[in-house]
Amino acid sequence: MSSSSSSPRAPGDRKRCRRASGPVPRWASLPEDLVDLVASRLLAGGDLLDYVRFRAVYTSWRSGTASPRGRGVADRRFHPRRWMMLPEGHGLYPGHPSLRGYARFLNLDTGTLVRARIPLLRDGYVAIDSVDGLLLLLLDPDPNQEGAVRLLHPFTGDTAELPPLGTVLPHVGSRLLDCPAPYRIRSLARVVCASVSCSATGAGAGAITVLLALSVVSRVAFATSLDRQWSLSTYECVTLSSPIASHGKIYLMHTDRSCGEKMHQILRIDHPPAAAQDGSGSGAGRALQEPKLVATIPARKLDHFQGLVECGSEILVLGYKNWSTSRISVFKLADLVLQRFMPIKSIGGHALFIGERNISVSSKILPTVKGDNLVYLNSGLVKYHLSSGSLSLAIDNCSLYCRAPGPSSLVHYIYSCCIRNRWSRGLICRKDAPEWLVQDED
Repeated sequence: MSSSSSSPRAPGDRKRCRRASGPVPRWASLPEDLVDLVASRLLAGGDLLDYVRFRAVYTSWRSGTASPRGRGVADRRFHPRRWMMLPEGHGLYPGHPSLRGYARFLNLDTGTLVRARIPLLRDGYVAIDSVDGLLLLLLDPDPNQEGAVRLLHPFTGDTAELPPLGTVLPHVGSRLLDCPAPYRIRSLARVVCASVSCSATGAGAGAITVLLALSVVSRVAFATSLDRQWSLSTYECVTLSSPIASHGKIYLMHTDRSCGEKMHQILRIDHPPAAAQDGSGSGAGRALQEPKLVATIPARKLDHFQGLVECGSEILVLGYKNWSTSRISVFKLADLVLQRFMPIKSIGGHALFIGERNISVSSKILPTVKGDNLVYLNSGLVKYHLSSGSLSLAIDNCSLYCRAPGPSSLVHYIYSCCIRNRWSRGLICRKDAPEWLVQDED
């Protein structure tokens, strides 16, 4: 007998042996309906990563729950709703060779940071918007000058192919004629707000409908993953000021002066009803209805409209009671619907980043910005505390004035996500705004 057979085992080895020979843990044999209930609660909580971790614990849990892969785009439950792609800065645009096809994503609630491999970024696609955590990608430049569009789930790799954006150009009249032909699609996509809805039943079962608020031409386009071209709204949205997407709809503001008094209107654009496909691939038989009036705000209650933002389960309306001040008022849309014009002083411990796109972030992930603060540009990045009315720098002087390419605060990175056409190029907002630092955009 060899000497090794009589030597004592290491404690770790003994522990592993007991695990290997012991009974199957009770947790692994939970009833299927209970496993399904826990899984559904995790998905309802909004963080796909928690659901993925849950499925990884036991084989029985994994086999008893639906895999996100293959359903990542078509099933809204699996959308990574609170994840945002972060810019890299230092000239490292998404798809830069040095990034090897990877991009970083931040969970705006937990602060978790992950890297995901996105081959489409290396293939010439650029992100023009993020909706429910999905990336809306445009092939730019497109060798065929069509502007191929994809909707991508960054964690599962699932994609939905949408009609080329170039199919919109014949319907926008002379709006982009002064732009050189190769750049018209790029100009059209410069400021886009996308909304996504998924149909599980009915004539359009399995189809994904996307609305695009195209600020450059003041129109809204829509298409499904079954169409071959985009359809355009018959009406113009004169003011596409900070529109937001929520539950497959687009909310926007319009200022009406037709009645003699300046009135701000909050409008909602619903996705068109599903219709049976006629084979043309043009979305025939479907049309966007006129925007629906949700709420009105007299100018005496809100002089200047700043934007909309989704914060938790609420849609918030931002603006200035007096344009000459730097103090922003925040209202709940639900209150405005009831004609209650009382600004709120708490946003549940969140911080709001206000720009061309407004973002709600849990203050737990921000070391220099506490809850109930609004971060925006006012001769630099400032934070405004709702309850106290205090206005101060959002970051310390070292972070604010350090020389490029020095370290940037997380505040810089998140605020940079508020400007879509800069975010998509990996640019970081630094110092007095907007100073966008980039070394190489080739």
